[in-house]
Amino acid sequence: MPGETPPVAERALAAGAIEWAAARGLRIAVAESLTGGLLSDALVAIPGASRALSGAVVAYDTWVKHSLLGVELDLLRERGPVDEQVALQMARGVRAACAVAREPGAAPVPADIGVSTTGVAGPDPDPQTGQSAGTVWIAVSAGPREVSRRFVLAGDRAEIRSATVRAALVLLAEEISKLTKM
Repeated sequence: MPGETPPVAERALAAGAIEWAAARGLRIAVAESLTGGLLSDALVAIPGASRALSGAVVAYDTWVKHSLLGVELDLLRERGPVDEQVALQMARGVRAACAVAREPGAAPVPADIGVSTTGVAGPDPDPQTGQSAGTVWIAVSAGPREVSRRFVLAGDRAEIRSATVRAALVLLAEEISKLTKM
């Protein structure tokens, strides 16, 4: 539930992402569908999260993915919301949607890193595509570097959503480590 302390490993991953970004003056933005705010809650649970987290958009409805995050409408119509390109466009779009001024009086600047979750939490399959519960796409966009990964998760609705948060934090940590080496 939102507001609860995340598991130790999840908390460590979230803390690592916040600390890494804050130390470099970078901002993170989150776009969530099936996780419904759980991923941003995991990041906000870390003291000092405001040093690195610009904001989050819960784009649960497919139309919101288009209207707020800029996901192509034709893509959503043709492939549905549970798709690699949708996840990538969500991660890219949330960076712009959560743009903030870096200093007083300055123009807003897009977030440096966007992370997104989209998928089927269940128990029913996706009504548009028939994809089964547990099918999840997570994407990270960081400048020119973008990655999207498909997961097939097991469990009930709550377990799939929690596993998605953990997977998103792991993918974010992996991508951060690659950025560090660049």
